[in-house]
Amino acid sequence: MPVIIKKSDLISDITKKSPKTIEMLTEYGLHCANCFLNTFDTVEAGATLHGMTTEEIDRMVEEINAELAKDVE
Repeated sequence: MPVIIKKSDLISDITKKSPKTIEMLTEYGLHCANCFLNTFDTVEAGATLHGMTTEEIDRMVEEINAELAKDVE
């Protein structure tokens, strides 16, 4: 079963479920994936702090989920 992330998930929870997400989030500019703040920030909050719009966040979550789904196929 693939890991599915949501905007409301804590970044630390996502990275524990799938360490691969650290690299993916970092590629989108969310360097907080490796930061101690990842235990406090949701994907949406972290992305917003890094200047992403709601549309960009939605696209990022969709693209990461699509990539994670490939690991199961």
